[in-house]
Amino acid sequence: MRKLTPFDRSAQTAPLLLTAHAIHTADDDATTATAMLTDRGRILAIGTPAECEAAAEGVGLSPERIDLGDAVIVPGFVDAHAHPLMFGQMMSWVDCGPEKAGSIPEIVALLKAAASDLPEGRPVRGYGYEQRNLAEKRHPTRFELDEVAADREVYLMNASGHGGVVNSYTLAINDVDRDTPNPDGGEFFRDADGELTGELSDAACNILTGVHGVKIGHHGPNFHLADEPEEHLRQLDAATQRFLAGGVTSIGDAQVTRREFDMYLRLAEAGRLELRVSMYLLSHLLDEALEMGLVGQFGNAHLSFAGIKFYADGTLGGWTAYFPDGYVGDPCRTGQLYHEPAEYEGLIRKAHAAGLQTATHAQSPTAIEMVVSAIEAALAEHPDPDARHRIEHCGLPTPEQIERMAASGIRPVNQTQHYFNWGEGVEEAIGTPGERFNPLGEFERAGVPFTISSDAPVAEPIPLEAIQTAVTRVTRRGHKLGPDDLRVSALAALRAHTIEGAVSIGREDDLGSLEVGKYADFAVLSGDPLAVPAEEISAITVRETWVDGVRRHRV
Repeated sequence: MRKLTPFDRSAQTAPLLLTAHAIHTADDDATTATAMLTDRGRILAIGTPAECEAAAEGVGLSPERIDLGDAVIVPGFVDAHAHPLMFGQMMSWVDCGPEKAGSIPEIVALLKAAASDLPEGRPVRGYGYEQRNLAEKRHPTRFELDEVAADREVYLMNASGHGGVVNSYTLAINDVDRDTPNPDGGEFFRDADGELTGELSDAACNILTGVHGVKIGHHGPNFHLADEPEEHLRQLDAATQRFLAGGVTSIGDAQVTRREFDMYLRLAEAGRLELRVSMYLLSHLLDEALEMGLVGQFGNAHLSFAGIKFYADGTLGGWTAYFPDGYVGDPCRTGQLYHEPAEYEGLIRKAHAAGLQTATHAQSPTAIEMVVSAIEAALAEHPDPDARHRIEHCGLPTPEQIERMAASGIRPVNQTQHYFNWGEGVEEAIGTPGERFNPLGEFERAGVPFTISSDAPVAEPIPLEAIQTAVTRVTRRGHKLGPDDLRVSALAALRAHTIEGAVSIGREDDLGSLEVGKYADFAVLSGDPLAVPAEEISAITVRETWVDGVRRHRV
């Protein structure tokens, strides 16, 4: 895998000597230190205070000393799969999640209140509901959202981000009626009589992006709703602060279109990109990327191109992940594949032959089989021992598929907060096999390096919550998902959200662990995630977050 040649934005940062109760480096030796010397945004020494003092004297530095007392330092968390602009945009929407609304009337009331405060004609947008968590155990309907407004668009996004529900007005202005065919890669849902319910998924969300908005066809769910550029920049700024508050210093944006690309460039030009972003262009842009010669990683230390994002199937939360025999919770639903296997294999072959890393969303065993088989075929034609092709989410791989992933160097990028928030719903959707959702322990035993990320805004970027869930497999409601051998240690989980995340985005040479020569990106914690009882890890607070040896967040 080609490596970046980073541009050092931090050349003027002063030398620092930091001491703390413990500094967990997350390196291969799982070293724990008590002092760290940094200069110009890089780590010069790490070890004991005396060793760092000697290192400073050896190069003629007189560093500022910062004693962090009983705090614990860990590498800055790498969130290898997130959607920052989508996250920032939804922060301006109405929160209809389980902590705000437990029933459809409560959701309608929240949206009505928001509509009354918006200018006339302004769309009403909500997010966060998960139908199985509602008292009614179903999606709202367009008729219920008509109670919010009948003269403007109303869109309620499902927690999965793969669709939701719209009101009748939204369907009417887009000329969608009972006879409108489903688009490739999406669906306008209908009731038993063939009438539109208002629920829509994945590519059907193209109608929400406006005449001149981003259109992605059957290459993924369309959440790329447009606002004015300045508003998008404010949204990205807001999202950045939330990531930094969680201790996150690097992000893999797992679905970049022209909307995201333009905003990152604007933010970088304005000097407002405070953390690091590795961009994965959505697969409808593959030919354009190849035409422009984007055949490897490039960029600087804060904004870089990493690879191409694909979709194999949908989401378990929205029941669009592909189960050909139907869902236990609704045998009439099978979900979908975004591409026919032969078409998908051709796309992977094209990207791999050009030297591009691929990252494919796949949840069901059938979808994962399509991905693993395509990567195996591509590697057979063009062997590459370090291709690092990724499977995003990789919810329910079979044991045999896991063994093949190990042999092909395929990296799963998992989100343990998915089962923290909705683990019970996965079991309700597909039955007992759902308790294996994100089988980290099986990956570990098979020698498959796994990465933990948030998928924000599907989950909040709270790495310590994700780490706790990997260690306990206990959901928000106290339900334990699956047997103990699916759990991993706190150290393995910490590495999965730091150095393994850096490997997954191709940045392990300068990020992900606290080692001499790497960037001084780290989080300062109130407690030790490797020492407290597992069920208390998420109670640890992030006191400070540093990027390039500069404090970017402080409680």
